Amino acid sequence: MRLFSHLVTTICLIAGGLLCPAQTAENMHPDLPSEITAVAAPQETANDKKEQLIAESDLPAEAKATLRKAAPFLNEFVLRGYINLKQHHAFDGHSALDHARMKVNFLPPPNGLPCPDCGEIVWNRKKDELPAWTCHYTGNNEQYARFPIPLRLYAQEEAGMGLWQKLCHRVEVDPFNLAATIIFFLAILHTFLAPKISSYAHHLEKKHKESLRARKFRIEHPEQRLPVSFTSTILHFLGEVEVVFGLWVIPFAFVCIKYYSMEDFLKYVDHDVVFTEALFVAVVMVIAASRPIYRLAENLLKKGAALGNGTPAAWWLSVLCIAPLLGSFITEPAAMTLAAILLSKKIYQLKPSVGLCYATLALLFVNVSVGGTLTHFAAPPIVMISEKWDFGLSHMFLNFGWKAVVGIVIANILYFMLFRKEFRRLEEVQRSQMAFEHAVPTTWEDRQDNIPVWVYLVSIAFLGWTVYFNHHPALFIGGFMFFLGFTLATPQYQNHVTIKVPLLVAFFLAGLVTLGGVQGWWMEPVLQALSEMGATATMSLASVLTAFNDNASVTYLASTVPDLQEQIKYAIVAGAVTGGGLTVIANAPNPAGQAILGKYFKGGINAIKLFAWAFIPTVIMFLIFILTCPAETANAATPAEQEKQAQVAPAEQQ
Repeated sequence: MRLFSHLVTTICLIAGGLLCPAQTAENMHPDLPSEITAVAAPQETANDKKEQLIAESDLPAEAKATLRKAAPFLNEFVLRGYINLKQHHAFDGHSALDHARMKVNFLPPPNGLPCPDCGEIVWNRKKDELPAWTCHYTGNNEQYARFPIPLRLYAQEEAGMGLWQKLCHRVEVDPFNLAATIIFFLAILHTFLAPKISSYAHHLEKKHKESLRARKFRIEHPEQRLPVSFTSTILHFLGEVEVVFGLWVIPFAFVCIKYYSMEDFLKYVDHDVVFTEALFVAVVMVIAASRPIYRLAENLLKKGAALGNGTPAAWWLSVLCIAPLLGSFITEPAAMTLAAILLSKKIYQLKPSVGLCYATLALLFVNVSVGGTLTHFAAPPIVMISEKWDFGLSHMFLNFGWKAVVGIVIANILYFMLFRKEFRRLEEVQRSQMAFEHAVPTTWEDRQDNIPVWVYLVSIAFLGWTVYFNHHPALFIGGFMFFLGFTLATPQYQNHVTIKVPLLVAFFLAGLVTLGGVQGWWMEPVLQALSEMGATATMSLASVLTAFNDNASVTYLASTVPDLQEQIKYAIVAGAVTGGGLTVIANAPNPAGQAILGKYFKGGINAIKLFAWAFIPTVIMFLIFILTCPAETANAATPAEQEKQAQVAPAEQQ
């Protein structure tokens, strides 16, 4: 039918007859709205007629100029439709950034037409619901909420601006940027204050119990519950690090509604924010913590601990050296979960000193962050850039992987030497506990009965399924449902499955990606500025940025910066994974480790102490990546130096 329409249209054109407006509009521009395509076609289609239509319209001069550029690509009736259209559109004389500044929806250019902003031919994927920003403007996927403004729209007005000028300009264009970032940094501040809040909550709870004793309160019914202090309960909730970012989504929602609308906020949450990683971490934590998988990991790491006769020091070194490297194959969240559970049972239950508690947690975070660089498919910050920057398996191992192994070993040995006296004390504690366990039966969860091979194999299959389909929530969540059924069918080989901690971790990550998804407005120009400072400065500041944002966000935003040199790409990736242990939010698997080991820290994990103990292994990793970087990376000139050299070269030739 469409072919027949083309044939009829061609015959009519040749014969000088009448055009068929409805068919021509649909064939040439099927994605235009009915307001445009419904306009009747005039008899003449000459270019001078188009010019006459534009000249006689009451449009502003900017709109006329824009339509003149698009006129050769438009039929006369489509041109007339744009002239008469009351809605904002791409050819109304305003740039895409102007539309964003006015906070209005506008019709993007139809497929096959040049964009009036950049001149490139537009190609947009068809969707039932028209997004606020098509892939032409975002450079990636469609964006359904009007916020955040796509970063590439700022480029034309920011030509020649410095970093501070760019930041001020972006706040001036959309004050929402600054408001959303204030919310984000208040959430980060909340994570640092969480231990203090939790400590004060414990203080209020203790005072409440003392007041109950003073009043000689008695429970008069078996089902009566002990009254609690509402204030201390609320503060306990606010002191849980896992709920911080999810909690700050509430004021973020009010900011979105103030500057945009509730509809935009819902579109942002429903379409633009991807919660796949949060769901994956929750599912893989449950499966990795199951008894068959834990026993398998324990038996594997027992081989390394056996070299040291199974002492606490031997287990400590075995877990912190081997488990992080497993993150390159079974994903970092799974490796973090297994390592944290083993450290909990083999080290933390022996009640180590506060210093060793923080040093172990810091090493775990740093080692898992860099331990995922042996491959290109397991660590989130690597997955974000592996395809776009062509960082394959061999590239990752040769440029990052072996260096990570060396750095992990050096950092572990350094801290082992620092706490060798503490490990001797823990060995004595271990002997006394073992003597007690021989006299008293172990708990059901710590039983050492044999697990059939087929149970191991099925559990491994569930873990493998989840890891393989980690980007497809419908598949790994479906597999998780079958896994829960499997645990109910084999209770004699399983321990109690708890999902409270995994759900809290997922809540933390979901809040982090929701707030972090609108931070690109300041991170992109900062990363651009870093790329002009050389590899060492870029890597240093990338590590600092990672401490205040998820390292996957840092590498992803870096991948959106055009024409980065290879040494800058290397520095950004190295800096992102190096700084992944400085804070809980620096790497997506960190909240999983904190949730498992946090109960061993009185008053909660202190963010400043964690940062201090993670600083030394971070510096070790930093030095290894910098000192062993490829020769062209270490000696390459910065972009500013290259531009200066390019200007000097012709003068030297003359």
